[in-house]
Amino acid sequence: MLSRALLAGTAVALMMVAGASAQTPKREEGQIVYEGVPATPPALKAAIAPYYNARSAVFEDWLPDGSMLIGTRFGDTQQIHRVKAPGAARTQLTFFNEPVSSAIVQPGSERYLYPIDTGGAEYYQAFIRDLSGREAQLTAPKTRNQGFKFSKDGKLVAWSQVTPGDPNYDIVVADPANPAGRRTVHEGTGAISPEDISADGAKILAARYNSATHSELFVLDVATGKLSPVGPQGRKIAYQGGAFVDGGRSIVTLSDDGSEVARPVVIDVATGKVRDLDPGAKWGAEAFDVSPDGKVIAYAVNEEGYSKVVLRDIASGRELAGPKLPMGVLTGLKFSPDGAKLGLSLSTSTSSGDVWSYELAGGALVRWTESELGGLDAAALVEPTLFRYPTFDKRTIPAFIYRPKDAAQKASGGKKLPVVIQIHGGPEGQEQPNFNPRRQSWVNELGAAVIIPNVRGSSGYGKTYIGLDNAEKREDSVKDIGALLDWVAKQPDLDASRVAVVGQSYGGYMVLAVAGHYNDRIAGAIDLYGISDWVTFLQNTEGYRRDLRRAEYGDERDPKMRAVFDRIAPIRMSDRMKKPMMVFQGANDPRVPRSESEQMVAKLRAQGTEVWYVLAKDEGHGIYKKANQEAVRTVEVQFLKTVLGIAD
Repeated sequence: MLSRALLAGTAVALMMVAGASAQTPKREEGQIVYEGVPATPPALKAAIAPYYNARSAVFEDWLPDGSMLIGTRFGDTQQIHRVKAPGAARTQLTFFNEPVSSAIVQPGSERYLYPIDTGGAEYYQAFIRDLSGREAQLTAPKTRNQGFKFSKDGKLVAWSQVTPGDPNYDIVVADPANPAGRRTVHEGTGAISPEDISADGAKILAARYNSATHSELFVLDVATGKLSPVGPQGRKIAYQGGAFVDGGRSIVTLSDDGSEVARPVVIDVATGKVRDLDPGAKWGAEAFDVSPDGKVIAYAVNEEGYSKVVLRDIASGRELAGPKLPMGVLTGLKFSPDGAKLGLSLSTSTSSGDVWSYELAGGALVRWTESELGGLDAAALVEPTLFRYPTFDKRTIPAFIYRPKDAAQKASGGKKLPVVIQIHGGPEGQEQPNFNPRRQSWVNELGAAVIIPNVRGSSGYGKTYIGLDNAEKREDSVKDIGALLDWVAKQPDLDASRVAVVGQSYGGYMVLAVAGHYNDRIAGAIDLYGISDWVTFLQNTEGYRRDLRRAEYGDERDPKMRAVFDRIAPIRMSDRMKKPMMVFQGANDPRVPRSESEQMVAKLRAQGTEVWYVLAKDEGHGIYKKANQEAVRTVEVQFLKTVLGIAD
């Protein structure tokens, strides 16, 4: 429930937004509401459209006949498709206005499970569907569901379920042939979810996520609902995923215990003894799959943002031959039902993303899809360069920079490049060199250098680095952007007088904080669904995630932490924000509620700061519909042209 004071404050903010919008142009086009935003030139719309006509293919799962399920888009949203063989047609299987972002096959059948929400609200319902389109709803209405796992024989499916306002997930199981017979087998505490089901269906491997640096593993007895902890106890360990091996006597998981990074380990369920499969790993493992016979693990290693696939024999830890992939970012990985192949998908800076298979016996890497660039000239797309810059406490911050292909020519002529700095969300996220039409449009349509930093708190660089911005250290990550502005000012080809910052979610908070602390050093800012007030954010974010966010950001109920929040809240430094700002918000966002953006817009407009406000009525935390992407991204480019002084 919202407090009475908070309701009153939100009402005032919304009235102020309404008052401001009454004095500035307001229009609606499709599902987008524009307040204080100039009309978009048709020529700019035409220039930006090809970037979002490009589409990718993402591997989802194998069907028993050796064909694949993939995710791709032929209309406004991503849907599930079937590809029967390498190079074969993509046959669309789901046809919804809402995106379908994942699917898993029911073992031994031609049926698959997919989750879907409405309007980005993230209250996912799951359905089991066959290839002809017949389907049944698996989950209970008015619940949020995630973490779906089938048993090896396909006769049982488990998942986690939560109801609105509740921080505690339950574990639910069902016979896929009888979804109405679903039953709760464990009433959980916190964010608990299934990772695997034992061969006999009697045990579930479950994980409780507490924070980016702390999770717990348990074996759940399906009959009694009893949880038994697995692995070392009495210290914080971050686990990722898990699978039963050795007849259920052991599990394989990714663990950072005793290391800065996660790597694959085998844990004896009875004794808790741990065997490290990659001791001394320098870079962290991120995702894995275990072969159906439990003998081989395939996992992705993140090396400075680029993905590498590694295969190891689980019994000995010996590394096996694996696929040699282009420099890019892995988006899918799973063994075929017979264990002879790996299905995988990869995105690179200059290719939108495709699906491949890797044959373990012969080592053949076979391409299954050829995704289109939507009319973009592949030769004009830019590869980023990795660099590091010094920050205030003698650390160095990793970042990628994209420069236009004619940057050297411009520099030789004395022309400096405008700069766009994009800051990721999370805060435990990581900017990686995948295909990103937005960055490519900034490079080619603005002629800008685009910098994507991974400030402290980012994942991919070890658990010490990920914890450097926690709680009262929150603004240290903002100082990392200040140090980046210092670096920009020292580069002979970059124009420090024409810098814009862009960020979404936690990155939106960062943008607002940068606008408050470094107003005189930026030309403008784009805040997408950013946190403007830590207290109101924590009070209003959905109940199922509130305690998890408190673990990362701090607890607003603690007077000392509340004092920190009051000091660092962007809305309390709005008087320093004088440069133009664009704000975007999804109306149905359950993570960073609409009120966070609208109270910021109201405060800025009341003091006379120029604000372009864009609201998507059918989106949540992000922009997932092609029509909305084109509309919002075009306005972003229009705003950046304006504040960076770029002529049409």
